[in-house]
Amino acid sequence: MATRNDLAIIKQARTGAAAAQLALGTRYFFGGSSLPQSTETAFYWLERAARQGLQDAWMMIGRYVPYELLGTMPRPYEAAGWYEKAFDSGIFKAGLVFSRLVLEHSRHFSLNVKKKAIDTLRKLAEADNHEAQWLLAQQIQQADLSKNANSELATLVDAPMKTFEDQWVRQAARAGVEGARYSLLEKAWCQGDFTAYEENAYSLADKLLLQHEAALAKLRNDTDARPTVNLEGQEIELLLRYAQLLMTRDMLDLTKAQKLLELAALTGSPQAGFELGMLHARIDQNGSRTFPDHGLANYKMAIPWLLAAARGGIGFAWHALSIIYTKSEFSQRDLPTSRRYLERAAEMGLVAAQFEHAQNTWRTRRDNALSDVRALYWWSKAAEQGHEEAREILLGFSVRSNNDAWARKAAEKVTNKLRAAHPFLTARIELAAAFGLTRPEALLVDVREADHGHCLVVDICKYYGRSKRRLVLVETEDQRQKVNLVARLFSDIDSNYEGPEGNYRQRQYKLKSVFSDID
Repeated sequence: MATRNDLAIIKQARTGAAAAQLALGTRYFFGGSSLPQSTETAFYWLERAARQGLQDAWMMIGRYVPYELLGTMPRPYEAAGWYEKAFDSGIFKAGLVFSRLVLEHSRHFSLNVKKKAIDTLRKLAEADNHEAQWLLAQQIQQADLSKNANSELATLVDAPMKTFEDQWVRQAARAGVEGARYSLLEKAWCQGDFTAYEENAYSLADKLLLQHEAALAKLRNDTDARPTVNLEGQEIELLLRYAQLLMTRDMLDLTKAQKLLELAALTGSPQAGFELGMLHARIDQNGSRTFPDHGLANYKMAIPWLLAAARGGIGFAWHALSIIYTKSEFSQRDLPTSRRYLERAAEMGLVAAQFEHAQNTWRTRRDNALSDVRALYWWSKAAEQGHEEAREILLGFSVRSNNDAWARKAAEKVTNKLRAAHPFLTARIELAAAFGLTRPEALLVDVREADHGHCLVVDICKYYGRSKRRLVLVETEDQRQKVNLVARLFSDIDSNYEGPEGNYRQRQYKLKSVFSDID
């Protein structure tokens, strides 16, 4: 309970007396028998005293109030002047907070103030202040990344300062500044120095495992439990990369790799869930067996993680699930489920899945009339991504150049006058020339039913017994436009024998009459 003396100070502080505000802030900062220790409350009163220009107030703020506490202010950058004065008065560590405030809220400060912030960081860095070394190294990196050599930051960071960047990052990393440690890890990974990466990642990864040991234990004891873990993006990336190294080096450590992936997966990372599921399943992205000398596959453990990864946008996870459900050793083997997952992988653009799904769909063409159309669609998708075997297959569905000689000759004779007189016949002629149709196909095909977007289904067996149903790819923009024009013309027309074109003999007669000189 506050004493009578404390109550008097509180009363004066509330009326705006700067000395009382300073005294009250000091008492709250250090605590005592009557007032509890509270850094937040202390800063509340010290801030008000500092705003009235009381030197001892901003000196105390510069000495004791950390940067993180400034977040309670609506405009934290307003405190920069206090830390600047404290630094100029000999409170060295106030310089770091001053520099951070200026550089993180740079639009509120002049160029001279920003220059002083950089110079302050340099002085602190040279005096082995590791936080300053890392902060200054970050500024140098941002200046290097700036596309404009004349940018404000580039003018503040001089060439001599840049020569110390690596040295400062390493010193900060050795001192335990995590940002610097992760920076070194990123550099080692990008340079392919995996030995250095593993050496630096070891302690960071072990620290994360230790911090979240309870969550991992809960996961191991109850596989259905999924405790939530919150990690930074760089921490998740560390776990994934380190696990990858442990699974590819000569001396495998799958046990630790699994722990790393489990921790990363508990954050909800789809990539981590995918890699963990693949490790449990002991397969790679091609479905080949992995780590044959290190235990059996555990599909029951793999499937939930792969499902979560697939729903998180990892197409390879759907493909892996389709592979697992075809495994003869899997007790829950289910081919329909496998094909459903394979189609999901194909829909997400996985080229191997697109080709495999096309192959499976083609085999069922006798059971479903449109299976061949869907197969052709997925072969086309795979071919667009460079799948050579799909491209070879599609050659069999390209325009048959030997069929369209008659149509090309007839199309050359089509004029606007002829189009006006015989719109349906000329449209069929031009369609035949574009897609290599035979005469019976050209005269009898139902354009509206034939168009499936990526291909034409040429099926006139109902009217012409000697023909065979076939598919023709729509490969060019000109072909697509031609189909659209013809389909629009026939949109309200009955293409059967009862329609205005008549039966097959009537159509043949009109063709011979209009194009009498075509053999």
